[in-house]
Order: sequence, then C-alpha cells, then structure tokens
Amino acid sequence: MNEAKRFETQWGGRTLSIEVGKYAQQAGGSCVVQYGDSVILATATMSSDVREGLPFFPLMVDYEEKLYAAGRIKGSRFMKKEGRPTDEAVLISRFVDRALRPLFDDRIRNDIQIIVTALSFDGENDPDILALIGASCALHISDIPWGGPIGCVRVGHEDGKMILNPTYKERETSILDLSFAGTSEKIIMVEAGGKETPEEIVLNAFWFGQENIDAPIKLIEEIRTAVGKEKRDLLSPKTDEEKMALVKKEEIETLARPFILEQVKDLFFSNLQATKGDRGTQKKEVKARTKTFLKEKGIESEHIHFGTDIITEVLEAEVSRAIIEEDKRVDGRGITEIRKLVNEVAVLPRVHGSGHFMRGETQVLTVVTLGAPGDEQTLDGMETVGTQRYFHHYNFPPFSVGEVKPMRGPSRRDIGHGGLAEKALMPMMPDKETFPYTVRAVSEVFGSNGSSSMGSTCGSTLALMDAGVPIKAPIAGLAIGVATDDQGRWKVITDLQDLEDGKGGMDFKIAGSREGITAIQMDTKTTGLSPEIVKQAFAQARDARIELLDEIAKTIAEPRAELSPYAPRIITLKINPELIGNVIGPGGKTINGIIADTGVQAIDIDDDGLVMITSTDAAGAQKAFDTVQQLTREPKVGETFKGKVTRIMDFGAIVEFLPKRDGMVHVSMLAPWRVENVTDIVKMGDEVFVKIMELSEGRTSLSMKDAEGNVYPERPAGAADSGSAGGPRSGGPRSGGRSHSSGGGRPGGSRPPSAPRPPRSDA
Repeated sequence: MNEAKRFETQWGGRTLSIEVGKYAQQAGGSCVVQYGDSVILATATMSSDVREGLPFFPLMVDYEEKLYAAGRIKGSRFMKKEGRPTDEAVLISRFVDRALRPLFDDRIRNDIQIIVTALSFDGENDPDILALIGASCALHISDIPWGGPIGCVRVGHEDGKMILNPTYKERETSILDLSFAGTSEKIIMVEAGGKETPEEIVLNAFWFGQENIDAPIKLIEEIRTAVGKEKRDLLSPKTDEEKMALVKKEEIETLARPFILEQVKDLFFSNLQATKGDRGTQKKEVKARTKTFLKEKGIESEHIHFGTDIITEVLEAEVSRAIIEEDKRVDGRGITEIRKLVNEVAVLPRVHGSGHFMRGETQVLTVVTLGAPGDEQTLDGMETVGTQRYFHHYNFPPFSVGEVKPMRGPSRRDIGHGGLAEKALMPMMPDKETFPYTVRAVSEVFGSNGSSSMGSTCGSTLALMDAGVPIKAPIAGLAIGVATDDQGRWKVITDLQDLEDGKGGMDFKIAGSREGITAIQMDTKTTGLSPEIVKQAFAQARDARIELLDEIAKTIAEPRAELSPYAPRIITLKINPELIGNVIGPGGKTINGIIADTGVQAIDIDDDGLVMITSTDAAGAQKAFDTVQQLTREPKVGETFKGKVTRIMDFGAIVEFLPKRDGMVHVSMLAPWRVENVTDIVKMGDEVFVKIMELSEGRTSLSMKDAEGNVYPERPAGAADSGSAGGPRSGGPRSGGRSHSSGGGRPGGSRPPSAPRPPRSDA
C-alpha cells in the first residue's frame, strides 16, 4: 500500500485539501478532495488496448451521487438504492466532461474513464467544483496524456461585492452564480445563472474568478511533483511497421491537401443558399472526388483513407480562414448577422400555450401545460430535496438532424440542453402567491443547426406568454462562435451553425432579458479563450439578444391576460395554519370528500395556510371554496350563525354552528322567557340561529334568544323573562306570541306555529 499524503491550501477563507495514496489505488490516478465538510473521490483510468476503427475519442465521465453523503435514505418505498442518475448528477457529469475534453488529443483511441463519487456533503459547499478539481488532479497524477491541469471556481455577487466560492445560502441572495474552468489566462468551460445580471458584473466576475483560480492549480502541480506517474506515449509509432505507415500517411496527406482545399472552395462557397443537408452532400462529393484523384495518382485503395480522413480538418480550417481574413461565411451572412427568424404563438388547439420558433434551420415547438400545485416535481437528490413548480423538458429526435437511430429516452445532452433553457427562464417565473400553477414546458426540436437549446429558450418565452403565465420579462438567447487559426488570429461570429462549430471554435450560449443575463453555457474546442474573446462574445451576444427580443415582441409583447379555456382555474384563500387539519380530516377523509362532492381536480394546502383549489368548473371550485372557508372560519363575538343541535342536556343544548365547531346554548339563553325543559324549545337535529356571546379557550357560549331568525312557540302564560348569560335578564323584550322574522314553526321547524304548546307533565 502506498503511503497516504495530504496536501492543502487556503482558498476563499476555507481549507482545500487533496489526499492521495489512500483510496482507489488500482485506478490510474485517484485523489480525495475536501472543502469544508464536502468530500469527493475522483479517479481516472485508461485501458491498455486501442479500439481499432473507432471514429471518435472514447472518454467517459460519470458523477455518482450518494445519498449517504447527505445523511439521507431514498424517499421511495420500493427502491432504497440509488438508481438512475438524477438530472443534477447528469449535469455535473457534463460539467466535468465539457471542461476536460478539449485538453485531450482527439486522436487517442484508448478508453478513458473519469469517475467522481460524492462521499460527504455538508449542505454548504457544492460538490461540482470539487468534482472538477478532483478529476483534474486524478488525470494530472496518472499516466494518461492530457493538457492540464486546470482549476475551477464559483463566483457570486451581492451588495456590490464579488464572493469567491459562495455557499448555498449565499447563492440564494446572489444575483449571479458563475462557475467556470480554466487557468488564470484562459477560460475553457462556463456554466452560469443570473437574475438579469448586467454584462459588466458578469465580466468582472470572470476576471475576479481568474485571479483566484490558481490556488487549486498550484496545489495539483505540487501533488504531481510529489507522486505523479510518467505519462504514456500513445500516438508515436513504436514499430518499424507503424513508422512506415506514418510516413505513408504524411505523404498522402501532403498530396491530397491542396486538392481537397480546391474542392472545398468550389463546392462550399459557391452556393450561399445551401442547407445543412446540402453541405453534407457536398462533403460526400469532396470525398468521392478525392478518392478518384488519389487513385489516378496511383495510391493503393487500402491507403486512400489517409487522404479522405483529413477532409473535415481542411474544410474547418478553410471556413475559419475565410471568416478571419475575408469576413466571409459559407451562407453569405455578415459576422454579426442572425439567420431568418420565425416567431409564432397559439399554433396548437386545446393545449394551454404553444410557441413556434425558427432561426435558420433550427426549429423548435414548445408547449406549455398548466397544472395544479400538487403537480409539482418532487426532487429527491443528494443536494436538492423538495419540489419544483416550473420545469422544462427537451426532446431531440434523430430526424431533427436527418439521422436514423433508436429512441431510448433523453440523453445526457437532452437533459443538459433542457436544463439550460429551464435555468434561463426560472428567474422570470412568478411566485406562488401570484400564480400558483405548476408549469411544464416541453420543447420539441424539429430541426437543429446551431443552438437548439437557445431555440428552446425563445420557444419557451413564446409559449409561456401564450399560456398567460405572467413572466417578469421575455427571455431570448443564441450561440456565439469563434474562428481561430494556428497563428493566434481569431474573430467572433454571431449565430454559429454546423461548419462553424468545429475544431478551434466555441459554442458560447448567453440568454437573458433586455436588462441582463439569466443563463450562460460555454464549451470550446480550443485550449481556452482569452479575456478579449470573452469580452467580444458578450458584446455581440447582447446586440443579438435585443434583436431577438424585438422580433418576439412583434408576435406577442406580453403574457396574455386570460388563460386558455382548456386550462384549469385555481382560486386561493388563506387560512389559519392551525386549522389545516379541519380541511384535511382524519386520513384525508374530509379533503377527499370535498373533492368528490364538488368535482374539483385538486385541493392543495401549503404549511403557511395557503389553500389552492384547482378546477375546470367554476361552480365546483366556488362550492369547494365555500366549504373550506366554512371549515376554517374563525368566529368572533357578536356574529350570528345557522347551526344544528347535536346534543341535548338538562342545562342546555350543544349546537354545531360551523363544521367541526360547536358551542353551548345555556337553558337561560334558549328563549326570551324562562325555559323549564330544554326539549320544550329544541330537539336533536333542529336547525337554529345562534349568536356568539363568549369565546374562550375550549369554550364557546351561544345564545338563541339574541340571534335574529329563530321562531318560537307561544310564550307560556305567566312565564318570566329569562336571565342573561351572566345572571337574570333585565329589560329583556317580552313576547306574547311567535317572532315574525322568519318562517313558521318552533326552532328547527318541528311544529307548525299554530300548534298549541303541549301541557307540562307536572301541570
């Protein structure tokens, strides 16, 4: 067993420690990272064998949430073991992957796997930053060739001050949550959310983060010096046969490159109306011409692929050169020009809201559904437990890019793109008191050629406003790209598409309102972006965003005042939280009874006493509203109610005047005269009017004689006036007959007014 070694540094007012040599020693590289009481294990392992014929670099990155890390057991009754990754775990896996991938040589064909496991979670320090730092360290000390190390940092902003690695509590009040990976000179990957944060603050957060990102990088370098393994040489030829093959490859590439470049210029820059599909056909034509050319030059069939393999490389290089040197794009657009836009709303019947958005060949249909508060999504992850009222789902079928492949549920990419659009709109959603609905947006991608996630963001804005969701402001966004070359030249382009998103490029997605930024996601196929590129990307993104918002406003300027007739209606009332049990009843009997009796869809109650009744039938909703109000009404002294006699005693009657609320009518308060027997005035089940005379803890005193609306039998001859609740009644009205304030009969209507009073048994 290797000796365990611990390395640490102070970072953001807390200790960042990395321990190596204790756990997972059979992995290629492993380390345990701790910040506060959050702890992760990161491992990096590479296979010994090359996967021959594989057309891509096989990197796998997995982040494993463990509920024990947060001291929790899974909420499901049937499955207590962690199952499929939560969306949060998938997003962290992508977060790590997107930062690491650009620093590998994509010619590698050995399987490489990064696994990060959360071992302890303190509820303050997010494991995502630790996951990336741990993966960077595990790779750097392993024998895996890689262009790191890199660091990762989170920046918040509150009260005019930047916060380094803010805690969860600090992030709740921060107007910015920016995380990025890179070095003090370059930025490789970005993930951010904002509350309409101004561009200037976001850019300053980048510069602040870069000033503080060196601490983990220096720590990783220290560990590499102490325990790092020698890197394996995967790409240099080892045998004479491999060396000869490399020489042959270089000869054929040298021969083919000028010819391929000539074909690219002929085919790709001559038809400015070409579609993504056309360019795919053109690429096949270049390949066919190159094969013919190489055969004519006497190249054996088994070696021709050395020439055709560089077609994409030559094509992307020429696309970048034309942009940098000539401001020329394959579709003829200007550097900052957005493709043709289409914005439509209400494109589907019956649904609660719909929006159709197109930008060039990127086409998204977003549909919004409004549900009851009880339709909220339950979150049961390691970091997040609770519910979510607004959620966005993103579907990317293979036909959207002209492909044929199995459909097996949402991929990591789908979850990531859906999460980005959700993050962009989340700050704009109304609070529960204003709009208590659960809101689900689903974006169906029908065509993709350049940032369908930003297309989904625009489509969601259209659909939400069409549904009448009172969002605080419309949100839009698109992707900004960059063309670079090996001389260090670059040019930022607006609204990138297929060929512009190749090696040496970036996909910088920025979404927001007119006031500021709500979401950012950036990936790059370079070794990192300079501050100058980032600053220019922000400037062009803002101009494009305003243009998009102007176009959206021409279609729908603000949320509709009325909901769709097919959407449920929610009426709300606030009750005393202590009376929630009156509405729910034992085992939910009362609330389920109300739902069954009124036909409403749902009755949801928050702990603070907010009651939300969801129904498509206005009459049923009002009936449920009235029932809940009666169940929870808090009576006051002097109020009059109609109640039912539920119990008879020698000294009075118990009357239920509100559901599950009763009081005592003392015999002296039954009638304006002295009553000898309670049953002379009321019987079980009689409905009577009562007035509240006294309210105290555990006791409610009622009076029938002081309540208007009761009808009495004729007053017995010689009957004295009754006393009051506090003693003999003085100055009380005398009545020689029945009251005329309401319908006939004794209280409860059990005897008609003309019927003689039966003789007393002791007369």
